[in-house]
Amino acid sequence: MMKLLTIMPRHILLSASALAAGLLLSSCAVEVKNVEPAHELARQNRPVGSVYTGWRVYQDKCASCHGPAANGTAGAPDLLPRVRTMGSRQFVSLVLKRYDWGLAPALTNSRGAEREALLDQLDQRKAYGLTMPAWQGEPSVNAHIADVYAYLSARAQGTQGPSRPVD
Repeated sequence: MMKLLTIMPRHILLSASALAAGLLLSSCAVEVKNVEPAHELARQNRPVGSVYTGWRVYQDKCASCHGPAANGTAGAPDLLPRVRTMGSRQFVSLVLKRYDWGLAPALTNSRGAEREALLDQLDQRKAYGLTMPAWQGEPSVNAHIADVYAYLSARAQGTQGPSRPVD
């Protein structure tokens, strides 16, 4: 091998090295070029709405019960794991129309003894159902429900910390 290197002219050896390095680096350039579609997909999948405006409405209407960082309090549940697993439509429906977050729809629509047991729990405040108001009639929540979802979704996914978002 050593004899071959001494026989080969220096320029051929340098050319071969440059060619090998070029081939190796060309695969890196392909990876860099492919990053943009991933960023575009992430932008398209972001919830509609302003995280900052959602934070403001959340702080005004929700933080007193659910805590300033949406991590829950003794009187209201942690919203982050719940928002992490739901889409915006389900969120809007729960906040504006149904306020029994912890209850399955089948249970809230039940009849007979099952319904009576649920009503007893709610009446004795053993369940969260009565503590959260329905927000359908509140203009600031109605107007900014997509923003509230954007804020809570960003919190749930870890892209927004507990502090004030950038305006």
